[in-house]
Amino acid sequence: MSDEHQHAEGPAQSPGFLGRIRRYFLTGLVVFTPIAVTAYIAWNVIDFVDEQIKPLIPIPYNPDTYLPFSLPGLGLLLLGIFLVLLGMVTARAFGRSLLGLGERIVDTMPVVRTLYGALKNIIETVFNSDERNFEKAALIEYPRRGLWAIVFITSKTKGEVAQKIPDPLVSVFLPTTPNPTSGFLLFVPESDLIPLDMTVEQAARMIISGGIINEEKAKELSRQAGGRPDHPLQKDHPTP
Repeated sequence: MSDEHQHAEGPAQSPGFLGRIRRYFLTGLVVFTPIAVTAYIAWNVIDFVDEQIKPLIPIPYNPDTYLPFSLPGLGLLLLGIFLVLLGMVTARAFGRSLLGLGERIVDTMPVVRTLYGALKNIIETVFNSDERNFEKAALIEYPRRGLWAIVFITSKTKGEVAQKIPDPLVSVFLPTTPNPTSGFLLFVPESDLIPLDMTVEQAARMIISGGIINEEKAKELSRQAGGRPDHPLQKDHPTP
């Protein structure tokens, strides 16, 4: 009787054990994957910079000449020191004068000045610490009625675009999944936006994961999208 009882309990314990192993494995995978990917990308960036910078170091001053191994990160360290010194020089009047002279020379080159100007604007926007790149996350009805997309509000639309349209417009960035660094610039009437309570970072995580991460916020998004029956986008659009 005792043997039969133990035999009956045996199969019931096996799924529990395997289930715990599976859960531990998935937990370890979730912890390990971002660390491994981050370390892999960081190592490749360091290796790439080292390959570009180390050949420029004179042999007598290159530590790799005297060490039995290659010193990782030396190129990145030297690049950082160079950028700090460059920033110190250009922050002074003499450095600004040299920079202005260089930019005037670049302005005489048709193709180069366009590329330089675009890159300079992008870099200044990305690394400008005095203002946020994205003010807030919001919803718009896109690409058709009944479908909603998360956008990032960048600023009030100004310049010629704002002058051509009588209604107040907001510049928004519509990111793509799973790469939120690509997307579309849209000029949207402010009344067509539904601001979200979630932060820009939380919205970005949701976009990157395709909605898998942060299920609670996904429910909040649905409630906010469906809880505004008086919103102008909820009304029937006139047939053109």
